[in-house]
Amino acid sequence: MSDHDDKNPENDPQLADKIKDSARQIWLAGLGAYTKAEEDAGKFFERLVQEGEQLETRTRGVVEKQIKTVEGRVGEVKEKATGTWDKLEHMFDQRVSGALRRLGIHRREEIEAMERRIEVLESELARLRGDSPASDEEE
Repeated sequence: MSDHDDKNPENDPQLADKIKDSARQIWLAGLGAYTKAEEDAGKFFERLVQEGEQLETRTRGVVEKQIKTVEGRVGEVKEKATGTWDKLEHMFDQRVSGALRRLGIHRREEIEAMERRIEVLESELARLRGDSPASDEEE
């Protein structure tokens, strides 16, 4: 049986050494691959950060341009809306004034003008009668 034991791979010292060497080489290759991946990952991460910064710079300019464009359009719309409101207010005033005139209701300016005319007429009448302003206050 000793002849049979010598051919058993478990008892072959050279084979065991070869397996140990292979296992060690696989282990070392794995460590090397891990280290290389770690280095590459760091470089890759740095490259991604740089590309992100470049993209941010480009998009910031585009976004700022778009914001200015939108602000300009908002200003234009605001001006148009203000002009439209002014026109609408003017038309409303004209329509209300016309309706009040048709109803026989005078505007404040017209009433104030009539009051001034009445005051002038009263003072002219008082002058023609020979009344003095002091005698009017005594009555």
